[in-house]
Amino acid sequence: MSQIQWNDLFAIEKQKPYWQTWMAFLDVEYSTQTIFPLRENVFKAFELCPLPQVKVVILGQDPYHQPNQAHGLSFSVPLGIPLPRSLRNIYKEIEHDLTVSMNYESGDLSYLAKQGVLLLNTVLTVREGQPLSHQHACYELFFKRIMQILNESPSPIVFMLWGQKAHRYRSWINATQHAIIETNHPSPLSANRGGWFNTKPFSRANTFLVQAGIRPIQWANSFP
Repeated sequence: MSQIQWNDLFAIEKQKPYWQTWMAFLDVEYSTQTIFPLRENVFKAFELCPLPQVKVVILGQDPYHQPNQAHGLSFSVPLGIPLPRSLRNIYKEIEHDLTVSMNYESGDLSYLAKQGVLLLNTVLTVREGQPLSHQHACYELFFKRIMQILNESPSPIVFMLWGQKAHRYRSWINATQHAIIETNHPSPLSANRGGWFNTKPFSRANTFLVQAGIRPIQWANSFP
């Protein structure tokens, strides 16, 4: 995979007008509203999953909007925080798909990030109690660049697009080079309508990786 690092990309993006607009927006929001995740965790997904190590991209919607949940990784919550319903549905599908047992006492998905799973939302911040409150044009500009860099990777990547907000990015992915796995969002409202349970995204991702000669992801968070 390309040796470019996230910091190299960010250094370039920080010189663009949209970045200044974006940061000014966040400055105001963080100083006047309760915003999740903490400011220092906004780019945590990139910090835990270096660009040359990305094997899988999981793209969701926006961070959890209730206190103590969002910490910079899509769908993940800090250790000790009860699992949100979306994450419980993710665990259920991992169990069913891979015939494994999940530890429901831990919702921290850092173990996936450290294996090369980039856990992103299409919007990285949110006001407390106001889902999708930070839909801002700057996020789309930022993600267009992120997806472009990922798409240019010479090493195949699995893009797992969860929900309609994530599906919009399909056209930015070269489906002949990479794998695209689209499902409904795992939130109860979407998952219970079908399109999440029994879609087997995790085994499909691992099958693609193995066929590409890449070590598969250990999706289970409980070990014998």
